[in-house]
Amino acid sequence: MVSTLTDLHDRFDQSPWLDNLQRGWLTDGELQRWVDRGVRGVTSNPSIFQKAITSSADYDEQFARLIADGVSVSDGYWELVVRDIVDALGVLRPVHDASDGRDGFVSVEVAPSLAHDAAGTLAAALALHDRIDAPNLYVKIPGTAAGLPAIREVIARGRSVNVTLLFSVERYAEVMEAYLAGLEACEGDLTGVSSVASFFVSRVDTEVDRRLEAIGTDRALALRGRAAVANARLAYDLFTRTFTGPRWAALAARGARVQRPLWASTSTKNPAFPDTLYVDTLIGPHSVNTMPEATLAAFEDHGVLGRTVDADLGDARAVIDELADLGIALPEVTAQLEAEGVAAFAKAFDELLDALSAKAGELGS
Repeated sequence: MVSTLTDLHDRFDQSPWLDNLQRGWLTDGELQRWVDRGVRGVTSNPSIFQKAITSSADYDEQFARLIADGVSVSDGYWELVVRDIVDALGVLRPVHDASDGRDGFVSVEVAPSLAHDAAGTLAAALALHDRIDAPNLYVKIPGTAAGLPAIREVIARGRSVNVTLLFSVERYAEVMEAYLAGLEACEGDLTGVSSVASFFVSRVDTEVDRRLEAIGTDRALALRGRAAVANARLAYDLFTRTFTGPRWAALAARGARVQRPLWASTSTKNPAFPDTLYVDTLIGPHSVNTMPEATLAAFEDHGVLGRTVDADLGDARAVIDELADLGIALPEVTAQLEAEGVAAFAKAFDELLDALSAKAGELGS
């Protein structure tokens, strides 16, 4: 089936992924229909599962059985999640096989409480890989300072990783270094090791634009909606420079794959902006864009195809410099966004466990 989504991949080497997962889509064939339309991977996170599990009755039967068998609420949560992930992996496995292991991945995230616990993150990531044991599984590890050694070690052990919650170019550089070091420490053939680095986009504009509006000058207001794309384009430039040269050539000779940048948080939060803003402007080879279904449908309907991610690096640098001139330091913004992102996922996880605990009490009574 030829569509804008398939053209995005076939003509521009960017893979469209779906940033959502819920059991109803697995049971009624909706996920398969998205794959048929050109979706090549699936991402999930604690917020997505919180919404999926608490907003429908699709999980009630399994959860009731688990509680009746004496399974704890926390273990019950993971049983629900693992079942969805395993079923989604089955739907995406043909894509994985047809792409020689480049696409067809499904991502599941370690518990958000581990974001600042390197040893705990490593243990949880390896446990999820052992429990699910599928070649197209990505375990998501937050790209926090504590996450870096865990990323390196998981890669060194030959497992695949989706590094999530990246906002700054500086941290992205550290993540790519962790990936390269992990590959260098991994013994033997590297063709089965894969990774993406999830660089969050729209949230940068949300925070920067809030600060620009507080400044309120014409110069400041003219920069609204430009910081996120500029930041992402500079990240992509760093990606292209990192995966070249003798160090990378030595790893590529062993079968290593580049750690593709994955544009995340690509739905438009400001209704004044085009609904495909963070897709149209970040198209380029060796990359992924994971989108919620509304953004996928919008891009499929009226997205603009063209290589744009490296179109004007000079302008991207100028935007960041002008923000600094106005007193908006992007490293400070991205540090705040990382902390807020970790907190948001932890809050969603806690709220879900609270909801499941209440449901377990109802079932018990």
